[in-house]
Amino acid sequence: MGATRLGAIAIGLAGALAASPAHSQSAGGGSDAEIALLKQQLKLLEQKLDKLQKQTNANTATAASANANAKAADAKAARVATANAAIPVKGPVAPSGVVVTLPNNRPTICTADEQNCVAITSRVHWDVGGYDYRPNTAGTVPQKLDSGENVRRARIGVVGKFFGDWNYSLIYDFGGSSDGFGGAAPGSLPGGGTSGIENAYLSYTGLKPFGGKMAIEGGIMDVLWTMDESTSSNDILFMERASAGIIAQNIAAGDFRSAVGTRWWNDQLWIGGYVTGPTTGQIHSASSVTPAGSSEQYGSVVRIAGNPINGKDYSVHIGADAEWLIQPPRNQLTQAQTLTLSDRPELRIDPTTLISTGAIANVSGAQVYGVEAAATYGPFIAQGEYYWFNIDRSANTGLPPFGAPSLKFDGGYAQVGYVLTGENHAYNSSTASYSGIKPRDPFSLASGGWGAWEIAGRVSQMNLNDQIAQATGIAGGRQTVYTAALNWYVNNNVRFMLDYLHGDISKQASAISSADVGSKFDAVALRTQVAF
Repeated sequence: MGATRLGAIAIGLAGALAASPAHSQSAGGGSDAEIALLKQQLKLLEQKLDKLQKQTNANTATAASANANAKAADAKAARVATANAAIPVKGPVAPSGVVVTLPNNRPTICTADEQNCVAITSRVHWDVGGYDYRPNTAGTVPQKLDSGENVRRARIGVVGKFFGDWNYSLIYDFGGSSDGFGGAAPGSLPGGGTSGIENAYLSYTGLKPFGGKMAIEGGIMDVLWTMDESTSSNDILFMERASAGIIAQNIAAGDFRSAVGTRWWNDQLWIGGYVTGPTTGQIHSASSVTPAGSSEQYGSVVRIAGNPINGKDYSVHIGADAEWLIQPPRNQLTQAQTLTLSDRPELRIDPTTLISTGAIANVSGAQVYGVEAAATYGPFIAQGEYYWFNIDRSANTGLPPFGAPSLKFDGGYAQVGYVLTGENHAYNSSTASYSGIKPRDPFSLASGGWGAWEIAGRVSQMNLNDQIAQATGIAGGRQTVYTAALNWYVNNNVRFMLDYLHGDISKQASAISSADVGSKFDAVALRTQVAF
């Protein structure tokens, strides 16, 4: 506004100056001093106008620069805000908040500090298969094995922890063919166990002595005794474990077993020991008339194992096991103390046992000693175990036979596997065994993945004959089974297993009768496995 007024004044003065000569002429030659004064004022006004114009231009440039800087600052702030919006910011979490995760697709709920968790776990093993069974003679029992299907395992339950160090598990098995004690339990099929509580235990892991980890646990559990049993049924190479290991652990270890004990481990060494009792499939009743119907059985097991040689692509595992049956099952009604060793032919489609000692009388105790070894090199794995059995028959029950000598049996297996797609079995130091395969490219039609493929082979042998040709001897039979397997790991939760078995059972009618009652068989079976 000031510059406009000065411009108007300057225009007015210029007009007045222009009119001055005419005015002086008409006035008869006015004063020259007055004209000079007006020119001087006009010049001063022009100088002020120039000065103000320069100041106005400078102010305009400064304002334009400030506006540009402001726009640049706004743009920079917008970019920073956008970048920060892409970065997740962890705000304060309420102590009562929970976090839901799906590790390996297992629904898991934990507190924000991950000290308290509960997870749902399940596994389903559905088997379909058939036998070509060939009894050697008409006196062989059985004369036929039934083909068909079997829900081998159908487990669901919860696992979790409290305050970081207290771990628990409660799992029920609805499947119809657990391994069972001595191959039979009340209410079960002739050669199998029964559905029931598979896990119900509490474990404390707060102690970490000697630079390792330690667990003190008790309840109903899978006792980690033998390498094959310490490997999860979700991870074993074949549909069933070898008979020698099953018969050994059924004496005082295995699944569904009541036990209390401890284990310690680090990356190279595992040591564990447990005191064990009866299984959940046994009837705790003084009026029971079956050998399994006694609640007084107890024993103990120890295992030492580890992988002293290991690297990125290789490992070597060795170990030793011992088991003692201190108080055999006792029938409270008859005072009989008996023990039966038996197993099905490494397949559970038909529950019939082909080798069995029958009920061994006057058992005062039993011992089993074993060795285990395994090795991996890239996708290759080899594993084997062997067991020696001793059954003492010196119990004074008043029932025959009296003073019979101890019985000795033995058996074992050797197996190899190779993952065609290159994955390997990782070592699990907490159980001193090898875990299953995690496919690098899970099966997917969209991405073109085909999962992981594995081939495997095993030969197993179990001898339940001793003191043949003596009245006090046992002719339980000798079983040899050859198994070939093709495993397809679709993803971390689904697996298909195709097994072919050829078995040869050499058996005579009794310890004092050499009549042949053996048999041979071939079998093909497919398992569909879902687990999380």
